[in-house]
Amino acid sequence: MNTDNTITEPTADQEFDLTTDGGEEEFIDRPWLRPGKWYVVHSQSSYEKKAVQAMQARVQTMHLEHKIYEIVIPMEDVVEFKNGRKQTVQKKMFPGYILVRCELDDDSWLCIRQTPGITGFVGQNQRGQRPTPLSKREVQQFLAPKDEGEVAPKRKAPKLDYEVGEAVRVKEGPFADFQGQIAEINADHMKLKVLVNIFGRDTLVEMDFGQVAKL
Repeated sequence: MNTDNTITEPTADQEFDLTTDGGEEEFIDRPWLRPGKWYVVHSQSSYEKKAVQAMQARVQTMHLEHKIYEIVIPMEDVVEFKNGRKQTVQKKMFPGYILVRCELDDDSWLCIRQTPGITGFVGQNQRGQRPTPLSKREVQQFLAPKDEGEVAPKRKAPKLDYEVGEAVRVKEGPFADFQGQIAEINADHMKLKVLVNIFGRDTLVEMDFGQVAKL
């Protein structure tokens, strides 16, 4: 969800595509190159959408569109089997977390922090020190757009010898190179639920057998 109502000129750090017809430069938008920094805030369970709507309303009421640009609930496509049919559905990548792109100062911090349903910034200590923004690599992992027609890499046939409590490494997807612990195994659908430490907190993530490897 984009609340960015400002118009910005591309900076020296932003990307251009020189392959367009006529040799014209075409600006390529990338989430990690947009103005401001990305921060993670924690919301009450199952309250993410309402919290986003409330924050958007506060931004407009407090006239902070020039400081709080974008509010996002990271989503991912998940393949499920329902009534014997395969279907792709969108699910929250990090239940209970929202990403906010902003210029963080006292005004924007207060606007975000006092939004109903928001319990605080991730990475902020009890002394009230400013939270640490996401790194470029983290923003790329969580918000990089998927190319149309992108084909998932072929995976080797997964092994079925996983155990609950076993430590694994994620091989692909937005959590590539993360380590976690198996919490549940669904052998019928070849799925695992893995506890991955994200933003300093264990988060349950569903993955295919072929997406992880034993440590």
